Amino acid sequence: MSASGTAATGQVEHMLRQVTPGRYDAYEALLRTLATPSSGQVWMLLWHGQAGSPDAQYGNMEVDGYGYAPCVTSAQELSASGWNRSYEVVDGLDVARTLYPDHFGLWLNPHAPGGGLGIPWLDLRRIATGLERQPAGPLRLSEPGIEIPQFYALLAQNAHRTPAVRALRRAWVQPTLGAPYLVIGLDVYDTSPPAVDSVRAMMQQSIGAVPDGLPVSTVAMSDEHDPVVMWMRAGARPFYDREAHVQAPAGGYGYPPTPGRY
Repeated sequence: MSASGTAATGQVEHMLRQVTPGRYDAYEALLRTLATPSSGQVWMLLWHGQAGSPDAQYGNMEVDGYGYAPCVTSAQELSASGWNRSYEVVDGLDVARTLYPDHFGLWLNPHAPGGGLGIPWLDLRRIATGLERQPAGPLRLSEPGIEIPQFYALLAQNAHRTPAVRALRRAWVQPTLGAPYLVIGLDVYDTSPPAVDSVRAMMQQSIGAVPDGLPVSTVAMSDEHDPVVMWMRAGARPFYDREAHVQAPAGGYGYPPTPGRY
């Protein structure tokens, strides 16, 4: 297995050497390498068992309260680390799919001078689900400051006519790389195909009220691993809430805006 990873090793280690504080472009290049099958292989250190055996268990380490599985990036680094237990060579994509659901990150070359480099589980999730589908972190998240009341009003009206929708939240997302954008959090009762189609139609009917040039994305509030969802659940009140609307005075959808909030 180690022989099959030799060609890929140079690329991973080359990208790793380019990463320095503030070089998020180099870090993204490293993630892209790890996400590419056969060119992003890593040597996972096994605490228990042998490579390929049912009882094989990755090592683990904790940094600042977060868990990581340690690995090395080549046979040479394995030798330098002094690791004397088993290991297995695995594509970074497969490791990411294994680790992120348990909120475990991946730590590259912890034995190296300076302590190596940790890849948080949120970035492993990006590798596992597609780097182009998720914004580059760390993210700056806030309440939207842009004034687009016509869009919010139309979206709330269309949501009220869409039985699958329970509530809507919003967030302003500034990725580390790329333009900021508005996110609408969709909290739904039903995820059947007809319900999903109705929610998609609701967004299509409303998006025309968005000013030209303003990017808008959506995210399912049921996604337990999405950082935008976690932020909205913790700190963003719904701007449309069907259950609150039932009890609210006529003329308003969901919670009234807090003065000065938007």
